[in-house]
Amino acid sequence: MIVYGIKTCGTVQKALAALHEAGKDPVLRDVRKEPLSAEEIAEFEAAFGDKLVNRASMTWRKLSEEERALPVADLIAAHPTLMKRPVIRGNGLTLGWTKDAQATQLRSA
Repeated sequence: MIVYGIKTCGTVQKALAALHEAGKDPVLRDVRKEPLSAEEIAEFEAAFGDKLVNRASMTWRKLSEEERALPVADLIAAHPTLMKRPVIRGNGLTLGWTKDAQATQLRSA
């Protein structure tokens, strides 16, 4: 199980804690330190579309209008912290730590 995010993100920390508590063995992939490959970005974009971009983030607010108009893949490649977090690869691929994501990732495989 891989949790894609950043270690300082509160939502990522909550997800990791809950996964550990449920007996899972998640590995955090800090996208700041190890950016996503073009293939991973394409896979995540295919799964989540423009929901992959966190438009409520501080990073988003600092972007120019020209940058905001870039394609999702270009935005995530240039600014990894724009990715909504966490993306979890475990029981399928989920985005965020919503009730649905929790139900999917916390269940036994």
